[in-house]
Amino acid sequence: MDLAVLRPGELTGADREVWRTLQSEARALGAPQLANPFLAPEFTLAVGRCRPGVRIAVVREGAGPVAYLPFERTALGVGRAIGLGLSDAQGVIHRPGFHWDAQELIRGCGLSVLEFDHLVQGQEPFGSGKFRVFGSPVVDVDRGFDAYLQQLRARSSKFVRTTFAKERKLGRDVAPVRFVHDERDPAVLRTLMRWKSAQYRRTGRGDRFAHPWIVRLMEQLFHTRTESFTGLLSVLYAGDRPVAAHFGLRSPSVLACWFPAYDPRFARFSPGLVLHLRMAEAAAADALAYLDLGRGAKDYKNSLKTRELTVHEGMVTRRHLVALGHLARRAPVRALRHAVLARPELSGPADRLLKRAGRLRTGR
Repeated sequence: MDLAVLRPGELTGADREVWRTLQSEARALGAPQLANPFLAPEFTLAVGRCRPGVRIAVVREGAGPVAYLPFERTALGVGRAIGLGLSDAQGVIHRPGFHWDAQELIRGCGLSVLEFDHLVQGQEPFGSGKFRVFGSPVVDVDRGFDAYLQQLRARSSKFVRTTFAKERKLGRDVAPVRFVHDERDPAVLRTLMRWKSAQYRRTGRGDRFAHPWIVRLMEQLFHTRTESFTGLLSVLYAGDRPVAAHFGLRSPSVLACWFPAYDPRFARFSPGLVLHLRMAEAAAADALAYLDLGRGAKDYKNSLKTRELTVHEGMVTRRHLVALGHLARRAPVRALRHAVLARPELSGPADRLLKRAGRLRTGR
């Protein structure tokens, strides 16, 4: 395998163009998950400006590159998919028909183990058949917004009717409602991060925005705009007041939904659901294929989705002491988490316990 491992700053403009072309070809040939913006060079380069261990494996055949694998590595050779824990799509971006040997690839990257939590479909050389499989709900809008609403009404006409009724009530009781699909005011991005931090604390979850590098990443992506990649902030306003917002990443065909939040003072109007319906409407108008809501079972995702993709979680390892140590440390925690999530009689009480702890911590 003709493989070179580059730092982000060593990736040439020509490499970035080939990378984008591979994503376009994958989309055209029926592998739309490779067109996800989390797999775009812009996302990897942004993470690379915030994290020191980012590397990019470039595989070449003949005259040029045929595959790219972005990852993060530690000094001991433990590899993690780029943005592990944040990214909703991971894997090798490759030419159609290209196959690789997973052991040879991770050895060439100088890794003893490579970990994924959102490995997309079509990555069989990694042995993904042995990984845990999770659904990733999507909202299909390729046939237009009216066709999408028709699907929702067929499943639950009450959901559509009540959501739009709450939007009208918000306009009557508070102020006229307006939706901005591409808000460029960074102050609103900061408002969204404050809302999300409060939500994490309120529900007993770890606050991602307590990590300065994640805040820096968000700010960088917000200002990243190319023909094939945009950091997209969408906002629902009541008058001049933001009541719900979402920050995600957009490619030519996919809007990757990432960080939604709303002002809890307006919870009775379901502003988050209203926001997502308006995002779907705008995505359809922009000729996108679908919104990827991301892995995880949530009521709002079940209400909005039209189908599910699948993503995989697991590790590729070599016979190495570092790999054995990493497995021994990570596997029990991961197995316990999945055991709880898979059993409603456990996940429900666990979720309530986290929320109770969050209320105690925040004094609410």
